[in-house]
Amino acid sequence: MSEILLEARDLGHSFESVLYSGVNLTLCGGESIAILGVSGSGKSTLINNLSSFLKPKNGCVFIGERDIYALSDSEILRLRRNVLGIIFQFHYLFRGFNALENLQVASILANQSIDKNLLESFGIAHILKQQIGELSGGQQQRLSIARVLTKKPRIIFADEPTGNLDAETAHSVMEVVFDYVMAQNATMIVATHNLELAKSCDRVFYLKDCALVEA
Repeated sequence: MSEILLEARDLGHSFESVLYSGVNLTLCGGESIAILGVSGSGKSTLINNLSSFLKPKNGCVFIGERDIYALSDSEILRLRRNVLGIIFQFHYLFRGFNALENLQVASILANQSIDKNLLESFGIAHILKQQIGELSGGQQQRLSIARVLTKKPRIIFADEPTGNLDAETAHSVMEVVFDYVMAQNATMIVATHNLELAKSCDRVFYLKDCALVEA
């Protein structure tokens, strides 16, 4: 049996009203899952619960055997630096740095080298000296994903990771990410509206009627 990397137990969250409750989820090495749902159903909130950025109103999230919301601030920072990779819908690149410097930040923090083959496969090896403001939206998104993979994370959270990419580029970029998941025995959770992307994952879930249901 593959190593369990993440487990959510009886997870629930609400703001003005309940988004979901009783969510149980187990993710193993080499596995990818997609979470589908209408806008406002709670996909991004669930990603935030699972990735240590928003404590759920109910339930626990375990990475390995540790409840992440019982960790100290310094332990959570180490977890984010060394284990977790977050691909946001908006790239959050450092605009005062050029493309290479953005990659170097991740490389230094995680003590990992920059993979030139990865940059070639993303079609961004030639833009490393350019400032972030000089890049197209698609180039920025590909750079953002490359920066995440540079850290060599075991668990990847992706919130609409291909939203700024055309269909052909999105397909080729995500093929690289799926290959990474398999090669590193990592796991990935994708929140998306993209049915084609969802079908590429090992399992698909729908967030509806305040519950997470496997398709």
